[in-house]
Amino acid sequence: MKFLHFPLTKITIGFITGILLFSMLDISPKLSFALLSLSLILLFVSHIIKKKTEQFHFLFGVFTLTSSIFLGISTATIHKETFNPKHYIHQIPDVNQNLNYSVLLDEKLKNTKKNYRYVAKIKSIENQESYGKIIVNFPIDRNLKRIKIGDLATLSGTFYSNKSPFNPNQFDYGNYLENQEIYGQIYAKPETVKTIGHENSIWIFFSNYREKIIEVFQKSSLSKEELTVFIALLLGQQQDISPEILKDYQYAGAVHILSVSGLHVGLIMGFIMFLLRSVPNSKKGKATKLLIILLSLWSFAVLAGLSPSVVRSVTMFSFLAIGTNLGRTVNMYHTLLVSMFLILLVKPSFLYDVGFQLSYLALFFIVWVDPLYAKIWVPKNSVINYFWKIICMSTSAQIGAMPLSIFYFHQFPGLFFLTNILIIPLLSVVMAIGVFSLLFACFGFVPMFVIKPLEWSIWLLNAIIHWVASFESFVIKNISFSEPMLWISYFVIIGWILWFKKATFPRLVFGLLSLLLLQFTFIYQKKETQTGQEGIIFNSRKSTIITERNGENVTVYANDSILTTIDKNIAVQSYLVGNFCKIQKKQTLENLIYINNKKVFIIDSSSVYSQKIQPDILIVISSPKINLSRILQQYKPKVIIADGSNFKSYSKLWEATCRKEKILFHNTHEKGFYKF
Repeated sequence: MKFLHFPLTKITIGFITGILLFSMLDISPKLSFALLSLSLILLFVSHIIKKKTEQFHFLFGVFTLTSSIFLGISTATIHKETFNPKHYIHQIPDVNQNLNYSVLLDEKLKNTKKNYRYVAKIKSIENQESYGKIIVNFPIDRNLKRIKIGDLATLSGTFYSNKSPFNPNQFDYGNYLENQEIYGQIYAKPETVKTIGHENSIWIFFSNYREKIIEVFQKSSLSKEELTVFIALLLGQQQDISPEILKDYQYAGAVHILSVSGLHVGLIMGFIMFLLRSVPNSKKGKATKLLIILLSLWSFAVLAGLSPSVVRSVTMFSFLAIGTNLGRTVNMYHTLLVSMFLILLVKPSFLYDVGFQLSYLALFFIVWVDPLYAKIWVPKNSVINYFWKIICMSTSAQIGAMPLSIFYFHQFPGLFFLTNILIIPLLSVVMAIGVFSLLFACFGFVPMFVIKPLEWSIWLLNAIIHWVASFESFVIKNISFSEPMLWISYFVIIGWILWFKKATFPRLVFGLLSLLLLQFTFIYQKKETQTGQEGIIFNSRKSTIITERNGENVTVYANDSILTTIDKNIAVQSYLVGNFCKIQKKQTLENLIYINNKKVFIIDSSSVYSQKIQPDILIVISSPKINLSRILQQYKPKVIIADGSNFKSYSKLWEATCRKEKILFHNTHEKGFYKF
């Protein structure tokens, strides 16, 4: 792997290591900057000594690596907004109370059934200057439809901090938000919302300009389904795509095309270069073309919302355009490393973005693996060669992204290669017509002779995706895949690719050992599962779900209506996948059950209970009207649990009673699932 010898490779790896270490260690800003300064001084000294004697060459390399690590730590420190003493987490009390805020609306998010959602920058709290990003939820109301990005607004509402997942093995949305420097949400009262002004910036201008372009297309005859896909393909906004269409793209292995990435940017750059083909290749002409290309690409990036995949792609193609303009051969490894380093230098939180990770892995493996297919076959027919290249490129990308994709999403689309063969040629047409239509939309209208071909091409694209997705048997779902298995999978992939590049005995041994290590890890994971025993009380809204796990076999206790659809229950399926287990039994919920030698008694809405039972755990469900003090005097349970089927007001009263009686109370509404 020659790219490992590039100095920039070691610097980038060290820089990324520093960002990761910052999230693991509690390092103060003063300490991080002191360590960076010290390492840079030692680097400078070792560089001077290295010139005089080669014996210090290794020492120079060590200080280069440590300097890049401390640079990563310092960069993450600079971008950590909570170090600012005016950040709102230092001003808002722990208790949930109504406060007055002044905010600047910065980014539009996907709406829920009840709320318009925005990322906002807090300006003040209770007339006290404040700072930081937060999510603001505005109740859906006719009067609030006119608010837009860039508006300064005052409002009154309740602040809620980010919380851990309320059920086991689910996506940690709170942690994801904190990686984006968002530490909570406000639920605004509609009658208190007032716009008091508007701020202007390049970001706000482009965001509102994007909304105007979308309005132009909404007024055209473009149908709703095709419009939402078009907005995702060209403008990077997926908020309004229907769940059905999104599911089709996921099952077909084509969900990546709904996020603007290298494929889209490459097609757009090709279209721009086609339009500029008549510009002469003189020194002035080349400079003009380069300037137009860079302005066009970055304007598109801002319009598309500056998502990690868009920034990565536009940065890479910008370097490609600059290198081509200078008449130099562009090293794709260098381009990848430079773009990654610069992006993380500006926004280190991108490192934790799934799209950023998948896009870089996919592109790296395309650059590394794709040339190897020439050893297998080089078709002489140009048409066959075109589709062979599509298969090779998509397979290379899938090899790189597959382990990480399975780790995050626990499914694998088996027909991804068929999808790419069918849609990539069509996608080129859609993007070309789409860019052409955007040029018209900039002037406030899109003629019918452009709209109709655009609509037909997107309709055909959706139809092909739906057809491929209909073969659900080729979609492998609910794949259990742990983090150790993820890392070892990449050792296996890298080992065997190295062996394929050059078949030597040491590389063969490395490949075989990596396979054995993966098998050992899987066996160890299964053994750990088979020896585990636990009970889980899930936080399920308006229903009760309890599971008992003995090894890899799970018994589910719930009402009949829940049991009939339990195989589609996201919370339960996430638990099964995360713990390498399966449902063995489904049992109707009864008042008395035994879970792992624990006597569990359930009081439901009937409020019927026996005085003879002395349970270890008491579960209250369906908001029964009970005198909890009297029950506690009779039962003396070790813990009382109120699940998500209860009224919140009831749970608050029960909690106060338990606090008085000094008995542990667990409310899944607030604390999430309970495990015993």
